[in-house]
Amino acid sequence: NNVLTCFGLIRFHDYNSKTLFAVVLNHCSLRMYNNLVERCFTDCVDNFKRKTLDKQEETCVTRCAEKFMKHSMRVGLRFAELNQGAATQD
Repeated sequence: NNVLTCFGLIRFHDYNSKTLFAVVLNHCSLRMYNNLVERCFTDCVDNFKRKTLDKQEETCVTRCAEKFMKHSMRVGLRFAELNQGAATQD
């Protein structure tokens, strides 16, 4: 049996249920973090002359990360609402 995770399918019989949940949660968290870093870096950083971000890049990255986290929280709440509605229909 296979289980769908954020990174694709993993073999279910290789894990007990607690371990499987931890693996899936870890994969999803890593994917979300990687998407956040890639998106904000691509959108905000365009100068590679210094080791550190300039003030404009730093502000952009902060704003980008805040928007990403707010969006992720909103999506999570919406899924919870939909899941709760589906559970009450059963």
